[in-house]
Amino acid sequence: MSRFRKISQTIWHCQYHIVWTPKYRFKILKGEVAEEVEECIRTFCLQQKCEIIELSVQVDHVHLLVLIPPKISVSKFMGIVKGRTAIRVLNKFRKLRQQPYWGNCFWVRGSCVDTVGLDAEMIGKYVKYQDDRKKQVVKIRINNILGATQPFPPL
Repeated sequence: MSRFRKISQTIWHCQYHIVWTPKYRFKILKGEVAEEVEECIRTFCLQQKCEIIELSVQVDHVHLLVLIPPKISVSKFMGIVKGRTAIRVLNKFRKLRQQPYWGNCFWVRGSCVDTVGLDAEMIGKYVKYQDDRKKQVVKIRINNILGATQPFPPL
């Protein structure tokens, strides 16, 4: 199976490594809270038609390796996942709302996002191959226009 996915007229492979933390990086993601966070992330990824490659909920941060379709921006995806998990966690574990430092915020504002893709050497080979292929196509077209009777000088 190809690593690429397909939607209507687009093939894509948009894979991201995303890390984010609870507010003040408190070590709160354990036990039932961690289970709820993981379940929420899986549910909301499925709703957004995103594919989870790896998910790890640590006591003070979350690692997510995910394929996000190109029609969804990473910031929109993160807004949905973080916003909805915060609502569900704070509603299920009401004692967390009583802490003066939480308020209505469960996650920090930001996150760390890194693209996961081809390495530079592979991209260089691909680009070089495309350039060689283009030269071959041009040579064939010129030969067809001039006719095979005239010799074609090498490029």
